[in-house]
Amino acid sequence: MSDLSSAAGHPFPRPLELWIGVECTLNRVGDTFLDQLSVNGHAERPQDLDLLAGLGARRIRYPVLWEAVAPEDPQILDWRWTDERLSRLRELDLMPIATLLHHGSGPHYTNLLDPEFPEKLAAYARQVAERYPWLRAYTPVNEPLTTARFSALYGIWYPHHTSDTSFVRALLNECRGTVLAMQAIREVRPDAELIQTDDLGKAHATPAMQPEADFQNERRWLAYDLLCGRVDEGHALWDYLLSSGAGVAELRWLAEHPCPPDVIGVDYYVTSERFLDERRERYGERHCNATHADIEAVRVYHETAGISELLRETWERYHLPVAITETHLGSTREEQIRWFEEFWQAAEGARAQGADIRAVTSWAILGSFDWNQLHTGFHGHYEPGAFDVRSPTPRPTALAGVLRARATGAVPAHPTLLSPGFWNRPDRFHYPPVGTASRGTVLRRRARPLLILGVGELGQAVVRLCQERGLDYRLLSSALDAATLDGALGLLEAEQPWAIVNTAGYGCIDEAERHRQQFRQTHLDGLATWARACAARGTGFLTYSSDQVFAGEGQTPFQEHDLPSPINAYGQARLEAEQQVLAAHPGALIVRSAALFGSGTTKDPLSSALHRLHAGNTVSLDQDHRFSPTYLPDLVHTSLDLLIDGEQGVWHLVNRGESTWAEMVRTLAGVVGLPESRVRSVPGHELGWVALRPRYSTLGSHRAQLLPSLENALERYLADSAVRRASWLEQSAS
Repeated sequence: MSDLSSAAGHPFPRPLELWIGVECTLNRVGDTFLDQLSVNGHAERPQDLDLLAGLGARRIRYPVLWEAVAPEDPQILDWRWTDERLSRLRELDLMPIATLLHHGSGPHYTNLLDPEFPEKLAAYARQVAERYPWLRAYTPVNEPLTTARFSALYGIWYPHHTSDTSFVRALLNECRGTVLAMQAIREVRPDAELIQTDDLGKAHATPAMQPEADFQNERRWLAYDLLCGRVDEGHALWDYLLSSGAGVAELRWLAEHPCPPDVIGVDYYVTSERFLDERRERYGERHCNATHADIEAVRVYHETAGISELLRETWERYHLPVAITETHLGSTREEQIRWFEEFWQAAEGARAQGADIRAVTSWAILGSFDWNQLHTGFHGHYEPGAFDVRSPTPRPTALAGVLRARATGAVPAHPTLLSPGFWNRPDRFHYPPVGTASRGTVLRRRARPLLILGVGELGQAVVRLCQERGLDYRLLSSALDAATLDGALGLLEAEQPWAIVNTAGYGCIDEAERHRQQFRQTHLDGLATWARACAARGTGFLTYSSDQVFAGEGQTPFQEHDLPSPINAYGQARLEAEQQVLAAHPGALIVRSAALFGSGTTKDPLSSALHRLHAGNTVSLDQDHRFSPTYLPDLVHTSLDLLIDGEQGVWHLVNRGESTWAEMVRTLAGVVGLPESRVRSVPGHELGWVALRPRYSTLGSHRAQLLPSLENALERYLADSAVRRASWLEQSAS
């Protein structure tokens, strides 16, 4: 291989490349075809390609999907969508790696167990090559081993079989189909490349489960081995294949017609490595099958391999070029960029040791929907990628900046990269850890902190979630009212924060009405001083505002651009704070939200009401004022994500939906088995309210609806309160 020659002391003259990929799963569950491109909107947004090209990637894994082009008849093909998209990619000099099947079983006239599946796939592959003779790189079947497991061994996807016989048949069909497809493509384009992807995890186990782990660790290579012509009588799984219905002749055919990948694509997720344990009682039910527990190794096992070790294993087994073809983490923003950076550094480390690692792929570049439920239906759960598609135009996240830096040969410098990801922190374990701590405890570098102003419920939530996310912070309890510009600048110089988060005084509506002047001095004058100091030093600034800036006239949700007109002192102070902060620091981020629930404290309004109902008391609540109840963890997580992304200006962050306090508590009372009749609706003055409230202060957003629905938030709120809920149910029934 020419890349093995030395240049400037490095074993490979060609630098490590950035590749990207669009999540394009088109799979089948029952009689329903689930199309990721429709849900993420890319199917109708050709302009996305210009945004993606701006990242500087060399290649893009891109769909030319069989089910989409020829859904009804193999001879009736609709090329209009692929013509437009592939032509534009060619103009942008962003080389496509064409994916023909992505976790699919093919159109309705075939499936993974169809004896003619290989020939049908090859016929379609030839049609693609003839249509686009300039295309060079192909993935005929994405992740064949993974797809065969999910479709024919676990029964999750179509054709929903659950046997080793079906699994082996599906895998052999996919591999034979890949060989025939590449033969057909190379008759049109002889230098066509096969980029063969699969999820390359690893199983770990207790001694009792080690035989099963050994089997799984052989099986994970099986698709690559079949394509490389390495499966013969001496292969570790030869007897397994024969006992599961494989014929000697078809195995020998694959051995005699090797189609080794030009690049072995390694896909790796935080769930890829598993730990098998016969002690089922140690784990939750969702992690157990009939014989043992099967859990993500990172949550219980000290000695996971990690991507560096798996790259080494792959290179040493095949000595073929390798690329990381999927790297994605469905987590908070700083964890996403830490994950990608660890993979990039692992790839560079493997290259330095002589492995031919070609690229690292930022997968799900537009994010993905509902993979938390293994793509078995669409429920709206979204994980952003380098772009967030919940805005009218896909919005670049902090990950996009990291990718642009790597594409140009620069080292990303986001301050959150200095702290380790959760998979390397000791707080990652969900169960008592197993094994020795030989890996996973990483020395922390000194990271620049967040400065958090305010010690109320919102401030405490920011502290708690910074701890959970591995964000270094310092909490300042009384810095707002005491701030002078020199003092603020001095503290910024001493602490070197990358951003300030102000939470002081949030939700103190009646306090602001009672003590107008003091509230203004504390939460207005001091805030403007901090904003000026941050602007002078180029430090990020996040502060929270409120739905109380609106008068409450009308019946449609208020957008960011709607004219504020507060009717109470709190709203007036928040509006003036917004104006002064943006005047002092145009790059500041201002998050407007509403009344909060889910603090986990005795002050939480929902918990307080439900506890009183449980005690047999009547609860008096407001029924007259409609607003956007907001789950506190959702608000904090998303506002921190926006801060990390470098977003500016006013954003509305609320859970989608509207309610009154009385409606919401009645709903929850019914769910947990408490008497709804004891929820009494009263006007605000009977509740001791001092300040007027807008009768309608529901918030919407023209920028993006980033928080889940109120219904979803309430479900998670109850799940987080499962112990208390079980107690209410048990005692209510007695």
